[in-house]
Amino acid sequence: MPDEAAPSPAHPAESVLWKGHTSQWVHFWYYFFCVLLAAAALGGIPFTGGLSAIGLVIPAGMWIVRWWTNRATVYELTTQRLRITRGILNRRLDEIELYRVKDYVMEQPLLLRLLGLGNVTILTSDVSTPTVAIRAIAGVEAMREKLRAAVQSERDRKRVRELDVDDPADLH
Repeated sequence: MPDEAAPSPAHPAESVLWKGHTSQWVHFWYYFFCVLLAAAALGGIPFTGGLSAIGLVIPAGMWIVRWWTNRATVYELTTQRLRITRGILNRRLDEIELYRVKDYVMEQPLLLRLLGLGNVTILTSDVSTPTVAIRAIAGVEAMREKLRAAVQSERDRKRVRELDVDDPADLH
């Protein structure tokens, strides 16, 4: 009896090419605001008899929730699709088949480039997720190259081609 778990040549095994999440640097100003709130709470201690120390809970809680939410969003590029998992208590998984990718743009604004980070925006023909923005990721150039190769490979495997159709109204 043949092993049913073994992948057939038509359906090669899916493997992870890249996995990551947005850098915390994206939230710099938010974290800076939390630090200012904490400093104000600490600065108020002599004037409130120590009661303002309770106010440290708010910026600490804000910091933790933002950090955790960012870490709970995971992007995973495989040989066949892009998976986006979001959520702390409730989880949501979006999957975009790579043969549906129309275009991708890599950007490295000066500040992100100085930090060794960059953005990738992916345009797809997927109805539920037409645009995916992966912000402030490390190794953005390598990730873009892996995405490019995987999209081409998946299109070849599925024998799918992207067809651009001009609007006839634009021709006149």
